[in-house]
Amino acid sequence: MPESKVAVTGAAGFIGSHVCQALLEAGYRVVGVDNFDPYYDRRIKQRSLATLDEARGFTFVECDVRRTERLRSLLTDVEIVVHLAGRPGVRPSIDDPRPYTTMNVVGTASVLEAARVAGVARFVFCSSSSVYGNSPETIHREDVSADRPISPYAASKRSGELLCEKYSRQYGLTVATVRLFSVYGARQRPDLAIHRFAQAILCSERVRQFGGGGSERDYTYIDDAVSGIVAAMDWTGVCSGTHEIFNLGESRSVQLSYLIQLLGESIGIEPRVEVLPDQPGDVHRTCADISKARDVLGYRPRVSIEDGVPLFVEWYRKSNGHAEFAAS
Repeated sequence: MPESKVAVTGAAGFIGSHVCQALLEAGYRVVGVDNFDPYYDRRIKQRSLATLDEARGFTFVECDVRRTERLRSLLTDVEIVVHLAGRPGVRPSIDDPRPYTTMNVVGTASVLEAARVAGVARFVFCSSSSVYGNSPETIHREDVSADRPISPYAASKRSGELLCEKYSRQYGLTVATVRLFSVYGARQRPDLAIHRFAQAILCSERVRQFGGGGSERDYTYIDDAVSGIVAAMDWTGVCSGTHEIFNLGESRSVQLSYLIQLLGESIGIEPRVEVLPDQPGDVHRTCADISKARDVLGYRPRVSIEDGVPLFVEWYRKSNGHAEFAAS
């Protein structure tokens, strides 16, 4: 839908900046919204924003999404909202859960209400595979129970999903919720595992491996995740007021020990691993059943972990001269 206007919240973040870039390249006009939450260095987000060209139809507004009236005015002529803004991090949410309620629950309610009042046609909510918790299911399907999250972060994302269901049924807003599975790639946040491990290996430091290395994640390369989000944005539903949930992963679980091995091979340095106890709030395994996204959205992930890790390392080497990318 070229020339349509899309609002992306969390536009200066890792995934948000990539989504904005893809939409601009496809010919959309984009309003990016971000409040530069201090969860990580503001300079990282500013560098991500620098990749976006305002001459191609991009407008950026610094705004907290909890400011409903301010946000509503920004959505006046917007047709689609992609809601990525929120406080990330499973482990930090256990130490301080309050920001996750205010940013991820109240913030999502605010964006939904602003979209409703502004007459937005479609809404994409970016949720997380964390909502599945330690499900006994080998592969996570969208229709399995997600009522036992094991961290405040996961609970806040599940709450956002329920709010989307409410706004869809009550007010006729068409909503696609996408559950993202361990997204990685260029411009990745410094607190995420692949980023932290790469820095430790390059600096000849010990890689802090929590647990025995047998935990598994469905790692999704950023380009694949973005393609799924854009496909969800184009989804119109079977009728007005439809809400559907879609998994966006690679549909393959990768052991932590193998991930560290791949990073070492890509960097050319043997990792020195320090084994630490399991962290509270971490799920043991994630693996997405993507059949629904494949059939309904045409979602086709293309980048394997074996191809994606070298791409990340290549980006990391180029960015390593910027102190703000150092992991905290």
